[in-house]
Amino acid sequence: MDENMQDRIAADAHPADPEGPTATRRDLLLQGAMLSAAAMAMPVAAGSARAAVRSSAAEGQAGTNPDGSLYERLGGIFAIAAVVNHFSDAIIKDPVAGARSRNPALRKWHTRQLDRLPGLKFMRTLWVANVSGGPFEYTPTRPGHDKLGLEEAHRDLKISPREFDAVAAVLSRSLDRFAVPQREKSEVLAAFAAHKNEVTKGWAAAQRAG
Repeated sequence: MDENMQDRIAADAHPADPEGPTATRRDLLLQGAMLSAAAMAMPVAAGSARAAVRSSAAEGQAGTNPDGSLYERLGGIFAIAAVVNHFSDAIIKDPVAGARSRNPALRKWHTRQLDRLPGLKFMRTLWVANVSGGPFEYTPTRPGHDKLGLEEAHRDLKISPREFDAVAAVLSRSLDRFAVPQREKSEVLAAFAAHKNEVTKGWAAAQRAG
């Protein structure tokens, strides 16, 4: 009796769920083939997602209203969130501002407090969406001089100007990764740099006290 005939007899005798204990050899082979195909497709899907984000940002810039808000020209909330996600992960690896920083507060944050990173990504995304003119409201957990002020949120970290500049460089590279056009990239970096004195206030106060 050939293998095909054996499989047909087994299937007739056990018409149960093919994923259960009575699955035929053909079912198992089919399952394996499907899993292999799915695994091979994963890198392609990931690449497609990155391309979609780049396309979204480009469409926002090159749409019917090139003089629209920065939020619109960046491609909206999904494009912003993708850049913030990459940026937030990349900071951890930065030798000046990340897990190997000489600043003990930054070192601690990036090694022992990463359970807060998902929430921080969410807050950063809202902040960029708000400051760029999007329809989202940013509500700080530690308000500064206004709702977009960053001095109180960063005071205890004592971030130095050099560390701030290192983070700005990480942001610049993340914007490049998603092919954000030069005009929009410059505006994002300018909005970030406008808060440098706020972010470094804790460091400045420590310098005066020391």
